[in-house]
Amino acid sequence: MNVELDEEHQDLSDTVRAFADEVIAPVSARHDAAHEFPYDIVAQMGEMGLFGLPFPEEHGGMGGDLLALCLALEQIARVDQSVAITLEAAVSLGAMPIHRFGTEEQKQRWLPDLVAGRALAGFGLTEPGAGSDAGGTRTTARREDGQWVLDGAKEFITNSGTEITSLVTVTAVTGTGTDAGGRERKEISTIVVPAGTPGFEVGAAYDKVGWNASDTHPLSFQDARVPEGNLLGEEGRGYANFLSILDEGRIAIAALATGAAQGCVEESVRYAQERRTFGRPIGEHQAVAFRIARMQARAHTARLAYYDAASRLLAGRPFKTQAAIAKLVAGEAAMDNARDATQVFGGYGFVNESRVARHYRDSKILEVGEGTTEVQLMLVARELGL
Repeated sequence: MNVELDEEHQDLSDTVRAFADEVIAPVSARHDAAHEFPYDIVAQMGEMGLFGLPFPEEHGGMGGDLLALCLALEQIARVDQSVAITLEAAVSLGAMPIHRFGTEEQKQRWLPDLVAGRALAGFGLTEPGAGSDAGGTRTTARREDGQWVLDGAKEFITNSGTEITSLVTVTAVTGTGTDAGGRERKEISTIVVPAGTPGFEVGAAYDKVGWNASDTHPLSFQDARVPEGNLLGEEGRGYANFLSILDEGRIAIAALATGAAQGCVEESVRYAQERRTFGRPIGEHQAVAFRIARMQARAHTARLAYYDAASRLLAGRPFKTQAAIAKLVAGEAAMDNARDATQVFGGYGFVNESRVARHYRDSKILEVGEGTTEVQLMLVARELGL
C-alpha cells in the first residue's frame, strides 16, 4: 500500500525532471511553432538510456521496469507532450512488440538500435475504418514466394516518418477462421515492415491541433513485400498480442497525462504568484486559489491511479481494468487542468508560445489516442458485469 517511490525510482524521476526543465523546456516553443521533430533532444534521451528503461540489459536496455518509464514520461510531459509521446510510442508501441513477441533473431536485429534511441519504430494499427474497432482491419497480407505481400493503409501512426524510423509493425488480415459460435472471423497477424520497403509509402505529415513536434503520418502499402520471417509472433495472434501491448501502454499514457496535468498546476502556481490585480497577486483571490487547488487534486488522483495500475502489473496481478481507469482519469485530468490553467492565465493563456496554451492544444488527444475515453468506460463497465 506504500505509494512512495524507492530511492532508485526517485533518483530517476529527479534526474529526468532536471533534464526536462533545463534542456527540453527552453526549446519546446520553437519546435512546436516550427512543427519540427526534436532530433537533438531524442539523441540526448537515447544517451541517458530513457528508450531502454524497461528492457533487459542483454538487448542493450537499462534493466528497469514500466514504472521507471512512467516516471520519465510524467516529468517530460510537464514541459513538452510532443517529446513525451515520442518516447512513449517508441517504447510501448515501437520496441515493446519486438521484445514481447519477437524471435531471438528479430530481437538481435532490431532491438539494440530501438532501445538506444538510435532508431524509432511505429505501431501500424489504426486504419480509416478501424480505430476503436481495430478488429475491423482491412489491410491484408498474403504469402507469395516466401514473402508476405501487404496491401492496405494505416492512419495516425506516430514515429512512422522520421529520418531515424527503422520499421513499422503492421496488423494485417492473413486469413479467416471461425469463433466459438461458428461465425467467420478475420485472422489478424503482425508483420514487421522495414522503412524503405518498396511499395511502403509514408504520406505527408498531418497538420495537427497539438503535439506539433511529434511525428505522425498516414501509411500505405501496395504490393509491399517482406520476408516470411518478418512475421511477429504467431500467425493469427496479432490482434490479441497488440491488445495486451495496449493494456500496458495505457499505463504509460496515463503517466504522460498526469505529467501534463501537473505541468498545468506548476505553471498556474507560478503565474498566480507573479500576476497582480487589485493590488495583490491573483493567487490571493479565492476563486483563483480554489481553481488551482482542484487542479492539484486531479493531478494527485491521476498519479495514484497509474501508480496502482503499474504496481499491479509489476506484481504479476491483473491490471487491465486499473489501466483503463488510470487512462480515463489522467486523460480527463490533463484536459480539465489545461482548460483551467488557460483561464488562470487569461489572455496570456491564449498565446501559443505559452506552455499552458500548448497543453490546451496537446491534451485533447489524451482523451482519444491509445483508446478513447469511451473505450475505457466500456472496459470498466464490462468488468462490473454490465
